[in-house]
Amino acid sequence: MKNTRKLLNKRGSALISVVAALGLLSACGGGGGGTGGGVKDGKTTITMGLFGVMGIKESGILDEYEKQHPNVEVKVDVAGDEQTYYTAFQTHLTANSGLKDIQGIEIGRAKELIDTRADRFVDLAKVPGTDHYLPWKQNQVTGKDGKVIGLGTDTGPMAVCYRKDYFKQAGLPTDRDEVGKLWAGDWKKYVEAGEKFKAGFKGGKVAFMDSSSGLFNAMIYGDSQQFYDKSGKLIYQDNPAVADAWDLSAKAGAAGLSAKLRQFQPGWDPGLANGTFATAVCPAWMLAQISEKAGPKNKGKWDVAKAPKGANWGGSFLGVMEKSPVKDEATKLIAWLTAPEQQARIFKELGNFPSSEKALASPEVVGAKSDYFNGAPIGQIFAAAAKDIPDEQVLGRKDGTIKDIFSQGLRLIETQHKSADEAWKTTDERIQKAVG
Repeated sequence: MKNTRKLLNKRGSALISVVAALGLLSACGGGGGGTGGGVKDGKTTITMGLFGVMGIKESGILDEYEKQHPNVEVKVDVAGDEQTYYTAFQTHLTANSGLKDIQGIEIGRAKELIDTRADRFVDLAKVPGTDHYLPWKQNQVTGKDGKVIGLGTDTGPMAVCYRKDYFKQAGLPTDRDEVGKLWAGDWKKYVEAGEKFKAGFKGGKVAFMDSSSGLFNAMIYGDSQQFYDKSGKLIYQDNPAVADAWDLSAKAGAAGLSAKLRQFQPGWDPGLANGTFATAVCPAWMLAQISEKAGPKNKGKWDVAKAPKGANWGGSFLGVMEKSPVKDEATKLIAWLTAPEQQARIFKELGNFPSSEKALASPEVVGAKSDYFNGAPIGQIFAAAAKDIPDEQVLGRKDGTIKDIFSQGLRLIETQHKSADEAWKTTDERIQKAVG
């Protein structure tokens, strides 16, 4: 493994299919030079481009905003997965058309947007009433000049979601505290639990975990540095945290412990709905994904247990585009959407964990339980998990791209039976081409 992790000298630019890019031009919004928003006949229209289940559309809080502001209409487009969304967003930025007034920003894309596209966003540094966020959260979207390109929505403290019924069939504990003890302190114990599950489960073709790439992400985000150091230098090849995560995830994939799915990609939603896997590493925001995609028929079958180690995986922001004709109104909207009260409400309803310090102390968060997840005290579970998050997470310009390439590399092991060394070499080559 060590030899295959050495820096490859091959460099090039990322190859993006022109056909794919053109096909995505409608994914995030309308064409032409506008953003879709504007004022007509005294009515203000604000458009939003979001991804996944950010909770803003699903929670219904936009209806409340529109009731409070009867002259405002908010139109929302939601892409199913963030990778598709971001590819389209980049295409729109390059073409200078098809953008929304408000765009969602995933944490893995924040550094790249700050470094290369900050001029396209409204500076939110001095928006009134936005001093309630966790300090490290807003630092993630703050440039060296102090410009802030987004306001924080959620964070991603880590847990593990699991199917109680499947654990019972496999002869494993089902109580969430006992399940947490199975793998306490070490992700290797999580994989060992998977081996026991595979040996004991007799209920059909059910994998222990959805994907080995999910395990990889959970492990690396428990470290303050993943792919880059503070100076912006790529360090993934020599970072022990990345090496350990790759080795263990590759082992799990080769052992057949995963359902060979890529989270949020085609196949993952049906996997949840049809119950094809028993666990998923579960940052707080994923509760909304699971409850929506697994559906009512699986309510009460899922539960939430403490993760082996603390980590922050993900989290998002809302930014306003500088060219928006309603940027002042859009800025007021995102300040309201990310205020403590709305963050607490979204968490209570969907499980997206707040980035607002005030929201974390609210009764809605402290006392929150999830009916879908068997009454799990998710407020307590994720609040405790948040305390284990590293105080600093170093972001890099191509974090999101590198994460996606690592996910693709682990798929080579799961679906094409490549060795860990072969898959690493291919992954390394792809990363160098993408970021060189």
